Amino acid sequence: MNSPENTPTQSPKGTVPLPSTSPPGPVTTSHVRLSRVATVVGVLVVLGFLVGFIPRWRQRNLVRAETVELATPSVAVVLPQPSHAAAGLVLPAEVRPWLEAPIYSRANGYLKRWLVDIGAHVEAGQLLAEVDTPELDQQLEQARSQLAESEAALALAKTTAERWADLLKTASVSEQENAEKQADYKLKTATVEADRANVHRLEELQSFERITAPFAGTITARNTDVGDLITAGSGNELFHLAQTQTLRVYVRVPQSAARGITTGQLAELVIPEMPGKKFSATVTSTSGAMSTDSRTLLTELQVDNSKDEILPGSYAQVRFLDPQVSTVLTLPSNTLLFRAEGLQVGVVGEDGKVDLRKMEIGRDFGQTVEVLAGVGLSDRVIVNPSDSLVSGTAVRIAEAPQTAKTP
Repeated sequence: MNSPENTPTQSPKGTVPLPSTSPPGPVTTSHVRLSRVATVVGVLVVLGFLVGFIPRWRQRNLVRAETVELATPSVAVVLPQPSHAAAGLVLPAEVRPWLEAPIYSRANGYLKRWLVDIGAHVEAGQLLAEVDTPELDQQLEQARSQLAESEAALALAKTTAERWADLLKTASVSEQENAEKQADYKLKTATVEADRANVHRLEELQSFERITAPFAGTITARNTDVGDLITAGSGNELFHLAQTQTLRVYVRVPQSAARGITTGQLAELVIPEMPGKKFSATVTSTSGAMSTDSRTLLTELQVDNSKDEILPGSYAQVRFLDPQVSTVLTLPSNTLLFRAEGLQVGVVGEDGKVDLRKMEIGRDFGQTVEVLAGVGLSDRVIVNPSDSLVSGTAVRIAEAPQTAKTP
């Protein structure tokens, strides 16, 4: 049975079909497809935009950041370091024997024999050598003969003077004659004393034929041999004697640390050839005045050398354990700027900007220098600063601050 909607209408000319109210199928599917294509195209366009824009945007920001970074100078910095003076003043020293003496001959002659050689330990008064003195022996014999003659003349003068004194009492001789005999007696007495003194002098000189040690020690030099001509007063020493059981150490302390040196102060002696070995030393005295040549204080220390471990004359270093000196900082020499304003260094502040500071330096150790004023322990000092560096310049630190090496 047909529904009223689909029933054709009768007309005089025939039957006329009525239009349908539902949309046609093919037209609706086409619109849906077009909508989907438009959406896909839009998404692709957006994706393409994003894919092309974002890398360029990131590259542009990266280039901008690199440009800013390259425009800021990169510097290396170093931190000041306390010198050894803060923990112990180290100075070069000279080691000397406690006692030393060159030994000469007081008598002319020829060396008869020597009994000790270098390195020998001798006691005080020990015989070192003997000198043959034939001329001195002859002079002594002559002097003794002269003394005997003078004593004989003195005995005769004494007898004569006593006899003439008795004759004067009986007026047998004149006073003038008696006075002459008394004067002759006194003259002979003086002559005897002079001859006796000459004999004693020659005997003393003859005693120098035996060359002995003035004190106990070690023979460090022998400059003579058997048969050598010995001339008194020529300046040629025969032996050199040194007492090495105790040593003297001489140190020149710079003016900046001189007030910290006191008598009785402890120190350590270090020999370069004996690494790891330290010897205890004590300050015994100072010169009490600064040397005008070097502006240093000559200081003497005492070191025990009973084991003969230290050789006199050696170069050594002394570290004072408790010097009363202020802390001194050191910086590398390549941090200094030499300008008309004086010595300067560049310090990087917390804000990354440079601050040029004037410097006062002390001792120059070559690669490092002592800093007396200008920087502190926490200041970051620029290494190898450029000549065009000025205060307020923004910089960046290339790496972590290094520690300055102490001398």
